[in-house]
Amino acid sequence: MPVQIFGTRKNSSTRKAERFFAERRIPVHFVDLAERSASKGELQRFVQKFGIDALIDRSSRRFGELGLGPSRYGADRWLEILQDEPLLLVQPLVRCAARLTIGGDAEAEWKAWVAEGIT
Repeated sequence: MPVQIFGTRKNSSTRKAERFFAERRIPVHFVDLAERSASKGELQRFVQKFGIDALIDRSSRRFGELGLGPSRYGADRWLEILQDEPLLLVQPLVRCAARLTIGGDAEAEWKAWVAEGIT
């Protein structure tokens, strides 16, 4: 199964993830969040492992534009918001089979995936 990366081309952490796998000739399926959102099922996988708060990029420009700072929504409502506004997600979200990472500081974990032959 190829690695799946959810992010935007402008995001440096997303480019770092793409570069990591490209250098190792590992096929990547890129989902550009500027064009379309991750499905509810995909987001749910990340929520189950990391929790909803880990997925929300509270420092993003879009978060500020929407005025979500004082918001206190439940996990289900945040999931709906993240589907409608994918630019609120921490980037990149990386998945390979059942293994998941959030953000660009997961290189050690990606190396473990490669070493185990997961990808």
